[in-house]
Amino acid sequence: MAKEKKQRHWLSRLSFGTVSLAFSGLLLLSYLSLLIDPAKAWFFTLFGLLYIPVLLVVAVLFILSLFRRSHMRGLLLLMLLPSIFIFGKYYQFRGPSEDKPATLSILSYNVGLFTHGDGEKDPLELADEVCDWLKQADADIICLQEFCLPGHVDFGSWLRRRFPGYEVDYFAVTGPIGQFGNVTLSRRPITGKGKNNFEKSTNMALWTDVRLDSSTVRLYNCHFESYNISLSGLVKKAGEEGLVEETGQKMRRSITERPKQVAQVMRDVDAAPVRSLVLGDFNDNPLSYTCFRLLRGRKDSFVTAGKGFGATYRSLWPLLRIDYILYPKDLTAVSYKVEKVKYSDHYPIIATYYESGRNTR
Repeated sequence: MAKEKKQRHWLSRLSFGTVSLAFSGLLLLSYLSLLIDPAKAWFFTLFGLLYIPVLLVVAVLFILSLFRRSHMRGLLLLMLLPSIFIFGKYYQFRGPSEDKPATLSILSYNVGLFTHGDGEKDPLELADEVCDWLKQADADIICLQEFCLPGHVDFGSWLRRRFPGYEVDYFAVTGPIGQFGNVTLSRRPITGKGKNNFEKSTNMALWTDVRLDSSTVRLYNCHFESYNISLSGLVKKAGEEGLVEETGQKMRRSITERPKQVAQVMRDVDAAPVRSLVLGDFNDNPLSYTCFRLLRGRKDSFVTAGKGFGATYRSLWPLLRIDYILYPKDLTAVSYKVEKVKYSDHYPIIATYYESGRNTR
C-alpha cells in the first residue's frame, strides 16, 4: 500500500513538472515573439497571440507549486517576472492623467465595412448611424479603416455632407462590395496628404499632415494585413475538408506580410519632416514584432493613459487588442478609452492629449 502511494506521488510530481515545463516554455516563446521578425519565423506570432491564456495557466501552476512545495516554483516564478513589464500592454490600473488639460482628441475606428452591426440593417443605413455616433464623440481628428460606400455614391461628397466642420482626406479602392478604404477627418487644418500602398494588398496607410496650435504633426492612418478569417465562418465550416490548411495559409500570409508593410511605413516615418503619430488597425497583438517596431520613438496611448482592459476586437474581448494610437514623446496623453459600441467587429478608441507646442521629431 505504501509502495503504491509513493508511486502515485512520484507520478503526480512528474506530471506536474512536465506540465510546468511545457507552459513555461510556451510563455518564454511568447516573450520572444516580440523580438523575432515573423517574415523569418512566422509561427512565433502564434505564441504571442497565446500570451494571455498561457500566462494565466503559468500563474495558476505557480500558486499550486507553492502548496505542493514543488521544485518547479522557482522556474515558474522566473517565467512570470517579465510579465511585470508586459502585462500593462493588456491591462492598466492607473487611468487618466490629471496633470495637464486635454487640448487635442483623436479617435480611431475600424468600421468593418459596415457589415457587423447588430440586426439586419443595410450597410448604408449602418454607415449613417456610425457617422451620427462619431459626431457625438466630438473628436478633433477621426481616423477610420474599412470605410465602405456603394459604388454609385460620391465618396468625398458623402463624407463632407456628413461631417461639416471637418476637412476630409481619404483613399478608397473599388471592388465587388463597393468603394472601401481609409478616411481621416480633421477639424484642424490639413496641410499635406499622401498614402502608402502595400504590394498585392488592398490594405494601406493614409498619411495626413495636420496643423496643431503651434506645430504640425503627421498622422499615419494604418490598416495592416488582415487575417481574413471569420470566426463565425470557421464555426459554420467546421469539419470541412481542407479548412485547417486554408486557415493556416491565410494566417501565414497575413503574419509574413505585416512586417513588410510596417517596414514600408517606418521608412516613410523616418523620412517625414515633422513628428508622427501612427494609429489604426494593426491586426497584431501588443506582444508582437509589429508593435515593437512601430513603438520606436513613440508611446502607446493605452499604456500611458488607459484603464482596465485595452482589448479592441469585439469577438474575443478581453483577449485581443489590435487597434492602437501611438504618439510622439513631446505630446502628453491625458486620457484613453475603448468605447463599447457594437457597430463593427472592432471597438473604437479615443485618446486625448496635451500639446507642448514643440515641432520636433
